[in-house]
Amino acid sequence: MSNGSPAPTALIFTHRLHHHHHHSISPLVLSLTADERTRSRHHFVTDDGTTIYLQLPRGTALQEGDLLSSMADEILVKIAAKPEPVLTVTSDDSINLLRAAYHLGNRHVSLEITPTYLRLAPDSVLAAMLTQLGLQVVEQIAPFCPQGGAYSHHH
Repeated sequence: MSNGSPAPTALIFTHRLHHHHHHSISPLVLSLTADERTRSRHHFVTDDGTTIYLQLPRGTALQEGDLLSSMADEILVKIAAKPEPVLTVTSDDSINLLRAAYHLGNRHVSLEITPTYLRLAPDSVLAAMLTQLGLQVVEQIAPFCPQGGAYSHHH
């Protein structure tokens, strides 16, 4: 989809709702990759084929489960993490997983961190490093939800 200004028929979404917001509207679903969730002004097509335009504050990073509201507050869209190519890293030793997170953090790698695995974008050099550190690295197609940076915050 092109970036520019919204097409005349596109629904325009301008703000994120607070998670405690109660609504009776059934939302559209917009599945986006991790990179796409950082695009605050962009055309997209929802899972059901509806053309929409995000016109969010610059720097907005969307997370899975976020609800966005249209300009007139009459239509909602729910953000979903779209499965994409990733490396999933596991270890039987939690200390090894922590070491891997440390090394990847030093390289400023976007990283999803959970108690049982780490997930990152495919990178053959990093995969070799992680394997050399004794971790299991598997290429997958899966949702990727990297951590925000230390100075980022969720609105």
